[in-house]
Amino acid sequence: MSSSIPRSAAVSAVVAAALAAGLLAGSSSAVAEDAATVRVHDIQGTTRLSPYAGKQVTGVTGIVTGVRTYGSRGFWMQDPEADADPATSEGIFVFTSSVPTVAVGDAVRVNGTVTEYVPGGLNSGNQSLTQISRPSVTVVSKGNPVPAPVTIAPWSVPDAYAPAGDPAAGGSVNGLTLDPETYALDYYESLEGTNVRVGSSRVVGATDPHAELWVTVKPWENRNARGGTVYGSYTAQNTGRIQIQSLTPLAQQPFPKANVGDWLTGTTEGPLDFNQYGGYTLTARTLGTVEDGGLERETTAKQHKNELAVATYNVENLDPTDPQEKFDALAKAVVKNLASPDILALEEIQDDNGAKNDGTVTAGLTLKKFTDAIVAAGGPAYEWRSVDPQNNKDGGEPGGNIRQVFLFNPERVSFTDRAGGDATTPTTVTGTKGRAALSVSPGRIDPANAAWDNSRKPLAGEFVFRGRTVFVIANHFGSKGGDESLTSHRQPPNRPSEAKRLLQAQAVNAFVKDIVALEKQADVLVVGDINDFEFSATTEALTEGGVLYPAVKSLPRPERYSYVFQGNSQVLDQILTSPGVHHFTYDSVHINAEFAEQDSDHDPQVLRFRP
Repeated sequence: MSSSIPRSAAVSAVVAAALAAGLLAGSSSAVAEDAATVRVHDIQGTTRLSPYAGKQVTGVTGIVTGVRTYGSRGFWMQDPEADADPATSEGIFVFTSSVPTVAVGDAVRVNGTVTEYVPGGLNSGNQSLTQISRPSVTVVSKGNPVPAPVTIAPWSVPDAYAPAGDPAAGGSVNGLTLDPETYALDYYESLEGTNVRVGSSRVVGATDPHAELWVTVKPWENRNARGGTVYGSYTAQNTGRIQIQSLTPLAQQPFPKANVGDWLTGTTEGPLDFNQYGGYTLTARTLGTVEDGGLERETTAKQHKNELAVATYNVENLDPTDPQEKFDALAKAVVKNLASPDILALEEIQDDNGAKNDGTVTAGLTLKKFTDAIVAAGGPAYEWRSVDPQNNKDGGEPGGNIRQVFLFNPERVSFTDRAGGDATTPTTVTGTKGRAALSVSPGRIDPANAAWDNSRKPLAGEFVFRGRTVFVIANHFGSKGGDESLTSHRQPPNRPSEAKRLLQAQAVNAFVKDIVALEKQADVLVVGDINDFEFSATTEALTEGGVLYPAVKSLPRPERYSYVFQGNSQVLDQILTSPGVHHFTYDSVHINAEFAEQDSDHDPQVLRFRP
């Protein structure tokens, strides 16, 4: 659970020190008021950082609105007598570190130190959570009514996401006065720690293994037919999304399983938290009921006998130590949902003993177990081609040695084998004008290029279908690890991972240009987990010069997604086509990303065309 990472007093102390040194915007303002008379809204202030950060406060009063006995232990308290300023929150988290001894409805008086806790640490770019640490707590009375919740509703959340950060503060919004009537992030920040509620809301992010889901309070916002909320640009962040967790430990009450398109009905009420893995999170004291929306897994159309079907599927660290059930489920999806494509590029195939870090790099056992499961599911007897990586040189789990692999149905398509490909030998474009070829097949593209350091190298292969050569390049670009979240204190957030993907895209683009320079109408497909959006600089670099087209753009905008992250349905997996690929049909086959029960966290992609 994302709130299960203990809040460290040491981290809070680091933040307090940063505040004192002026490293966080708005950190050094003097506090003239007597600390003994401070109220919760005084502590919260009108910016994201408390004017009391690093200071001792005494006699802070409020009503307990929520108690967390696991993970980050503590409780929320709220002043029932609000001030007139909509920018100041009336609620605050009290970090006790041990199981709190208070109960909801207790009137309490708290002494302690005001700290700004940054979930994930200062380098994460996350906003901070204002809290009272190292508290002494006195219960004044019990059984008091909880302050009435603020309803987070479609009309209360602004459409604009966040103000632009202050350039003088490195793009941070920390020092800016909150404008909750104009910006969604300011609105949520103005409710930090406050008792809030949402009414019946559509689920836009399925229940995950950490017992959390996402809903939207704006049912019309970039909705698609399957109930999701589509992320279509860097400036359309979907302001109605909010994460839901439960304050009740799982041992006492299981968290409900919900798919995208379901509804969380009734009232969900509790304090508004901020955590590392989802930003603003309603920690539910009262949790609504999930109403099944009837979402079903999609099945793509079967290719015509004259059509070549090419698919890509990230199978999420598949290795022989995985249970047979995972192999069987993935195999069934290949046969049933993907209609047994002629060529299937797989990402995240691990070596023959998975994450055991002993130098093993071969993956024959993994692939035999998978292809046998496909046959058992009624599919073709796929053959495979790949290039074993160098040990621990391609990222992913240490010892796992993930790589891309081609599966192909030899009854429908043949593979052109040219020997010599290994982890460090590049394949190049050869041939004569009018007919391109690969020097080695299968082979890796430019593996010595620094763009591929600690990352998967592209796998290129040459296939023949009905006498026509088809070049397929399977990719797994660098992840988004290290990027700041949409709720970062910097706006817009920093996305440093893009730099590597940009270089990777340029390398693949150059290789495709070499092919089409020799054979203008060559059939080239660039497929895989690109780890970036169809509107990203990565995709622009792949398509530079018009040598590739992102086939996902042939779909209506609401259907463009292969992954769901924090309630945003978005594109990560792609198939791009060269100009020689005419009249194709594209399908993002939604079988995983929208569901609580997943065989992988990615949806596979399928393209059908006549070479």
